Amino acid sequence: MKISVETISREMIKPSTPTPNHLRHYHFSYLDQTAPPLYVSLLYFYHLDDHKLVSNNNHLFINSLKSSLSNVLTKYYPLAGRVKNNYVDCNDEGVVFSEAKVSCLLSEIINELPSEFNKLHPFDQEKDVVSINGLPIAIQVNMFNCGSVAIAVMIFHKIADAASLITFTKNWAAAARGGSGNVFPEFVAARLFPPQDAGGSSGVSVDPRTKKIVLKKFLFEGPKITALRDKYGLDNGIYPTRVEALSAFIWSRLAASTRIKISPERPYMLVHLVNLRKRMEPPLPDDSFGNIIGAAVTVLEENDDDDRMVNKFRDAICKVDKDYLKVMKLEHSELTDLVITNGEIVDRGELGYCFFSSLCKFPVYEADFGLGKPMWVAWGRLPYKNIIHLIDTKSGDGIEAWIHLEEEVMAKFGNDQELLAYVSP
Repeated sequence: MKISVETISREMIKPSTPTPNHLRHYHFSYLDQTAPPLYVSLLYFYHLDDHKLVSNNNHLFINSLKSSLSNVLTKYYPLAGRVKNNYVDCNDEGVVFSEAKVSCLLSEIINELPSEFNKLHPFDQEKDVVSINGLPIAIQVNMFNCGSVAIAVMIFHKIADAASLITFTKNWAAAARGGSGNVFPEFVAARLFPPQDAGGSSGVSVDPRTKKIVLKKFLFEGPKITALRDKYGLDNGIYPTRVEALSAFIWSRLAASTRIKISPERPYMLVHLVNLRKRMEPPLPDDSFGNIIGAAVTVLEENDDDDRMVNKFRDAICKVDKDYLKVMKLEHSELTDLVITNGEIVDRGELGYCFFSSLCKFPVYEADFGLGKPMWVAWGRLPYKNIIHLIDTKSGDGIEAWIHLEEEVMAKFGNDQELLAYVSP
């Protein structure tokens, strides 16, 4: 069904106290510089059977969200600024906060195509380029006819990664339900990974508008994931993690269903994005803000079977260790050359690629704004192809794979019978 969404109000929420002058210039790190210029977004759904918001309580709830957001922004001051060239002007212009009414019940849309969920976001990043220019973050609170709520939070990837988005939302939610307010984000990214001259490159820069990109969710229940781990682990003696097994399976079915040919002339690069916070020495706290992620790169060869691919995944992820981090810190010039070179090769079509990003074991379902924990958390759509996001189900045993592909590729992949044998409705 088509979702009808009416914007009721839109305003700027400013920090409750002004940002001091010495904090007005927030520099990008090297990893911020090389992040793609897109918005990462999560959509938090709250089913309110037990404490439905009537009109007066609705007003109080919205006001509590605004006031708590204003208070939290005094700590997350870069989010209230405006993005410039390689830095944020922390000028306290504020965060876009929209309130919208959805003319249906939450139960009527929960299984709809993710493309319809774009209407629940404050902006469409493919269409509203001018409107969102320079905004670090934007928020929309959607009220359904049944009284249920969906809160969309979208953050500019050049200022933060998904882990930062999750932590910010969790801290904001704690403040909204009357928490102590002990929010102390650590802005350490630029110190750990100083900015460099990356020649204006953001790495892989595939034009998102050459063909229509489709986002689709595939649910893998716990027993099916266990079966995949057994499938890949019994033959080679290495028992893969849930993410390793599912990544290998998804890629193998994508390659088979679309008849991807790997050759010396056109190799394929599979990239797993890895959270670096716990891999640093000493480990960084979860509240460390910015793009603190590394890339575990697997280059596939022509004769790689599934077992060999799983081993390659594990080896690549294991190599994101203290030695890898030393290279990132000390040899920026070589990394910059690699980023630019790989981006140019991909743009020319000489290198195939697929990106995997996992939020498994992240506290995605801990964002309680006083309404209880969300019943479901959904990924927002990106304007890029060949991106696969993995996220735990609320129960924690299953995984949802949110997959971005070109429309014609998705038509083949989504009808692959071996894939569907492991996917739940």
